[in-house]
Amino acid sequence: MIDTGKAFCVANKQFMNGIRDLAQYSSNDAVVETSLTKFSDSLQEMINFHTVIRFMEVLLFSFFRDLRKFKDAKKQFEKVSEEKENALVKNAQVQRNKQHEVEEATNILTATRKCFRHIALDYVLQINVLQSKRRSEILKSMLSFMYAHLAFFHQGYDLFSELGPYMKDLGAQLDRLVVDAAKEKREMEQKHSTIQQKDFSSDDSKLEYNVDAANGIVMEGYLFKRASNAFKTWNRRWFSIQNNQLVYQKKFKDNPTVVVEDLRLCTVKHCEDIERRFCFEVVSPTKSCMLQADSEKLRQAWIKAVQTSIATAYREKGDESEKLDKKSSPSTGSLDSGNESKDKLLKGESALQRVQCIPGNASCCDCGLADPRWASINLGITLCIECSGIHRSLGVHFSKVRSLTLDTWEPELLKLMCELGNDVINRVYEAKVEKMGVKKPQPGQRQEKEAYIKAKYVERKFVDKYAISSSPPEQEKRMVSKSCEEKRLSISKLGPGDPVRAPPQSSVKSNDSGIQQSSDDGRESLPSTVSANSLYEPEAERQDSSVFLDSKHLNPGLQLYRASYEKNLPKMAEALAHGADVNWANSEENKATPLIQAVLGGSLVTCEFLLQNGANVNQRDVQGRGPLHHATVLGHTGQVCLFLKRGANQHATDEEGKDPLTIAVEAANADIVTLLRLARMNEEMRESEGLYGQPGDETYQDIFRDFSQMASNNPEKLNRFQQDSQKF
Repeated sequence: MIDTGKAFCVANKQFMNGIRDLAQYSSNDAVVETSLTKFSDSLQEMINFHTVIRFMEVLLFSFFRDLRKFKDAKKQFEKVSEEKENALVKNAQVQRNKQHEVEEATNILTATRKCFRHIALDYVLQINVLQSKRRSEILKSMLSFMYAHLAFFHQGYDLFSELGPYMKDLGAQLDRLVVDAAKEKREMEQKHSTIQQKDFSSDDSKLEYNVDAANGIVMEGYLFKRASNAFKTWNRRWFSIQNNQLVYQKKFKDNPTVVVEDLRLCTVKHCEDIERRFCFEVVSPTKSCMLQADSEKLRQAWIKAVQTSIATAYREKGDESEKLDKKSSPSTGSLDSGNESKDKLLKGESALQRVQCIPGNASCCDCGLADPRWASINLGITLCIECSGIHRSLGVHFSKVRSLTLDTWEPELLKLMCELGNDVINRVYEAKVEKMGVKKPQPGQRQEKEAYIKAKYVERKFVDKYAISSSPPEQEKRMVSKSCEEKRLSISKLGPGDPVRAPPQSSVKSNDSGIQQSSDDGRESLPSTVSANSLYEPEAERQDSSVFLDSKHLNPGLQLYRASYEKNLPKMAEALAHGADVNWANSEENKATPLIQAVLGGSLVTCEFLLQNGANVNQRDVQGRGPLHHATVLGHTGQVCLFLKRGANQHATDEEGKDPLTIAVEAANADIVTLLRLARMNEEMRESEGLYGQPGDETYQDIFRDFSQMASNNPEKLNRFQQDSQKF
């Protein structure tokens, strides 16, 4: 342990020295250098504190070193005892008439006895001393060792308490740095996207020239130049037109070589009388330069750039006003069309536009600052950058923060954000703000924001715990009862061996008032009274009488359970705000969970909401069926795709020994069989290649991305199986 402690301290010192070296290499960045230096000094203090523990470890083992000495004394005592026995035997064997041998044996026995008594006394002394020290020394050393640990952790706590405010401020700076870095990345991606759209077969990226460029470079690019030597060799060089001159460089850092000193004194023309293609010649009074472009378009662009530069050089010397007129006119000779504005729109910008159209989302949910660019995906709200940093400090179990402009948004997650919004969430989490006389913080009030956000989402002080939504109106009850009866009749017609399939997509869904209306997200509107297992139970065992109980008497878990089936996200958010367990199991309905209810309700967005709020994708009911089982049985392809992306275990079997793939094969659902087999194959590939925690093959990701897009935007394409099954 002592040796390992020494190695630990040495490794810590090496790490600390590496941090200091990194700080020196970052001397041009004041924030990085200062932060790393401060952290390395703190680590050095912790190493110094740890040396005290190492010293106490040495003291702790001093008793065991005494024990090792005692073992050596014991071995010596046993050796002398054996010598004494041998002397006694030899003395007894000496014959009486051999006086000389008698005296010798007597002397040896006497000496051996003296030595034995001396060593025996020392041995007994060590035993007594060791016995007396055994309790006191061990406990004393161990107590000192524990006190050393106590001092170590106290010193560390004090050290990091002093470092805490600095770390907190640095975290706020990091948020800004992340935004700046992401903005720069987005700009580079825009440029990259623009370049990708060009036709590289003719090298169009080199076709742009600008006589009014700020750096003076009208056009630049690679050209072949014919040497003036006897061999007339061709060399590829980097040419540029700048400051009324034509120059080239052999390498990037080389000083440019001037080909034409004054473009006003030269002319440019095509060359068709040589074997090489795409050649043109720049002729000056003193020399001629033969050049070759990579394509005909590039040759035309270079010739036009030289001609335009010649004309511009004359105008600059003749009339400055004409130059100003030239600057006011378009000076870009790119062959690309200017209709790329739509192509430059990134996914993040599209997400911003869609989410900010939701009521209340045009301003920050917590402080009211306009044009928020961040969002909490599990709460479904938009935030300003300062509030997003505070939300991030709460932990992902309270709020998961994502950028609306810098991150790529999955379609189901984007639809989830559009289903909720600041107004809906604030009606739940700020229900008692006015009654309590609490004022919302204003932009810029960092400390007030932190206290308010913590009270709002962590402590939930402003949630009206007694204002749970009332029961559905009578009209909805009648609609639900009728739908439930139709559902029972359709299920009763199934044979014992027939797979249970979800009904065709209904044309209704719940609106704010609880009445059902049309939907476009691929959700199947089943009656809200069908329980999690009613699709698989005999008709006589279903209980519908308890469905219409006033929800004021429901516990939050049951409210979440029923709202998940009803596809009512505001009620689900309300139930979670009242402390509902997202993995609550209904013991009266085979321990089905809200996520299983969401599957039976047919809503992809509802499933995504529960998963973002910590729902266990592998929690199963009494029959051993998890959400993936139920989605497979019902033929909900979009949900199967979602659960596989969220880590569902496709190898789990139900009480009949069937895994989801077996169920899908028996039901002849080609889409779900394809998804399950692809996921299994991708899993096996990652395990064989040791890529644990990696997303997997690009083809696999592309296929799942396509299914996600269809499930969210074109759900009718995934209803082929259900429509075909109805034909038969």
